[in-house]
Amino acid sequence: MIEDTLTEEMVESGLSDTVKLSRRTFVQMVGTGLLITVGEGVSLGQRRRSRGGRPITVAARIHINKDGTISVMTGKVEEGQGSRAQLSQAAAEELRVGVDRIRLVMSDTALVPDDGITAGSRTTPSTVPAVRQGAATARELLTRLAARQWNVNPATLVVRDGNIRNKATGKTVTYADLADLTDVDDAFKQGVSSDVALTPVDQWKTMGTAVARPNSRDIVIGSHRYPSDVVRPNMLYGKILRAPSFGATLESVDLSKARAMKDVVVVRDDQFVGCAAPSTFAADRALKAIAETASWKTVPQVSSREVHAHLERNARRGGRASTRGFVDEGLSDAKKVLSETYEVAYVQHTPMEPRAAVAEWKDGHLTVWTGVDGPQRVQGDLARAFEIPSERVRVIVPDMGGGFGGKHTGEAAEEAARLSREFGRPVAVHWTRAEEFTWAYYRPAAVIECKGGLDAKGSLVAWDFTSINPGGAAIDTPYNISNTRILSAGSDSPLRQGAYRCLGATANNFARESFMDELAAAAGADPLDFRLAHLENPRIRTVLEAAARHFDWPKRKKQTTADVGVGLACGTEKNSVVAACARVRIDRRRGRIRVEHVCEAFECGPIQNPGNLLSQVQGCITMGLGPALREELRFENGRILNAGFAGYLVPRFKDLPKFDIHLINKTDIPSAGAGETPIIAIAPAIANAVFDATGIRVRSMPMENALRERLSVRQV
Repeated sequence: MIEDTLTEEMVESGLSDTVKLSRRTFVQMVGTGLLITVGEGVSLGQRRRSRGGRPITVAARIHINKDGTISVMTGKVEEGQGSRAQLSQAAAEELRVGVDRIRLVMSDTALVPDDGITAGSRTTPSTVPAVRQGAATARELLTRLAARQWNVNPATLVVRDGNIRNKATGKTVTYADLADLTDVDDAFKQGVSSDVALTPVDQWKTMGTAVARPNSRDIVIGSHRYPSDVVRPNMLYGKILRAPSFGATLESVDLSKARAMKDVVVVRDDQFVGCAAPSTFAADRALKAIAETASWKTVPQVSSREVHAHLERNARRGGRASTRGFVDEGLSDAKKVLSETYEVAYVQHTPMEPRAAVAEWKDGHLTVWTGVDGPQRVQGDLARAFEIPSERVRVIVPDMGGGFGGKHTGEAAEEAARLSREFGRPVAVHWTRAEEFTWAYYRPAAVIECKGGLDAKGSLVAWDFTSINPGGAAIDTPYNISNTRILSAGSDSPLRQGAYRCLGATANNFARESFMDELAAAAGADPLDFRLAHLENPRIRTVLEAAARHFDWPKRKKQTTADVGVGLACGTEKNSVVAACARVRIDRRRGRIRVEHVCEAFECGPIQNPGNLLSQVQGCITMGLGPALREELRFENGRILNAGFAGYLVPRFKDLPKFDIHLINKTDIPSAGAGETPIIAIAPAIANAVFDATGIRVRSMPMENALRERLSVRQV
């Protein structure tokens, strides 16, 4: 059992002093009040359903505190996308209390249910309903307890602001009062009801409003402790020996000089070499001494200059394509056929906070504080790596400094745990920016082959789309085309690749929407009219028409010059829809693209937090500008050549255009996530605007490299 009484604030910040948890200790951690219990077969670190398929108990989700606050448990991670505010709103709405009464306990495998990895825009469609169901079930149970206490029908009671009132007598009882009843504990052992009535959209009081992130003040004044800020008593700072290039293996190394340094400890286990010291300065000095003696065997590697040819040459095209109609016949009968290839570079996620972890072993149990978006997944990885039961591994994720799909894996956590077990003390491992650039995974590079056929009337009658390497996200065309063949083909990636904001949709939508513009030009049609003529999806039509209207597309299209152009694009993914119009200005002498204005319309069902949604759309556009214009990883001989912000050009404030964002609130469908889809329209809109200004088609990202090559401008 743990020795110290832990406060709720310590739990939320991830700084609790713990390994084992007793039932009594858990109550101390989340606040006094209703005793939290768990049904048979369900643990607080497991999925939202038990191994037997039963739903989790109300107690695993909701805890009533005597001070009138309510603790709500979720396995989701706050990495800047606004889930702390959104999930607090969801619970507050169904519990009929203000958001200020909610104390959200997030991403601690010892305390919370497994709500799945924080990825794929799943918090809104999956976890928000789960939290709402838990809160609504708790409200109904408490209402029934009050009715039983007064011997009345529960239907005669009303709940407001955490008070249950008898309409006939005027008597009231608070949630906190009911927490003292002995039968409340038994009531909350019940499973969360999947068919409990949730508050309709038109009756929302808290949801649908712009609630700020509850700990925003801590973020602004710098008091919030991110994973890289966690400090444990008697802690060491660890460093890992990295290979000089991808695929290199360690042949020999001399550790004697580092081991002779004061307070430095060193370990080698085959290819793993690490050291630790009481300060990062001492650990860095020891690592340099180790690296100077290391001898490596390297292997040939593909360079960034030849990567697209490599991907195309090694494409696995044998997979089954999605087909409709007769594509080959459609292309053969077409009046005009276009065929083009698009390329996309590898890019980094560049989160503000690189990977970081602190690990501590105690009595055979491991506790890790780290920045990952799947704490239960990393818990399992650590358990397998160290061959211990997952119940002896605890993963805590304080609100972290960004992920964008790049922190699905817990490398720093495993490295810190290996060093901590070896040295018998807590160890922190903080990746440097260069390590994050080099050893984290990347958004996949892509080669996308497009072929389309137009009939005599300029209608699109055949579509052949082969996407090599980025994956199948948003690969299906939303347009009404009689004959289609669509294939997502894997390849031999020379770099480690993985998830990125909206996955392969950024590449697939760039190619499709750029090619749609080329087809429109071949048909002699306006790009907007051409799309609308082939678009039946009413949701995409709505955002496309809204973006064009607010941008004043017909007028802007007539005002283009040799240096200023406009373009548009649309798309759908994650059950949400987006359209963007962009105006760009071209600096022909330097081959630069200045995006001056972006008008984007976005719809994701009922809007749950308009302030946060606006921030998500703005963030997606800003992030999308980087890979569209300048971001790319350059590599040669297995080494990243631009592993830092001096050579890897993310957007700066001066690069931001005028934003004109229009959020469409569609209330007759379920809410969808919004953290990803708004990114997919910006790159093709820019590419199409570049063509409008210059007559040059840029078919690769980043675009400025391609534009300079076409303009014969020397690299700047």
